[in-house]
Amino acid sequence: MAKSYEVLGMLIPNGGYVQRGETFEGIEFIDCEPITKKEYEDGFAKFDAWKAAQDATQAQAKATAEGKLAALGLTTDDLRALGL
Repeated sequence: MAKSYEVLGMLIPNGGYVQRGETFEGIEFIDCEPITKKEYEDGFAKFDAWKAAQDATQAQAKATAEGKLAALGLTTDDLRALGL
């Protein structure tokens, strides 16, 4: 089950709010477009699928980068040795 801060991070990725507690009523929108209570509650149902998509995108990006390194004859250990 998603946590409130995770759902808010999905719905308002650039921040601009303060959260006090785990309820919608504890959210203060400071420097962002406010969301509705329904959007907030619906976010809990959407979070797991969104997170899975984010993880898949990140895994694909990593695989692509490792493929490019391999084409250059490099490994992730080579990058670590360079401090990258």
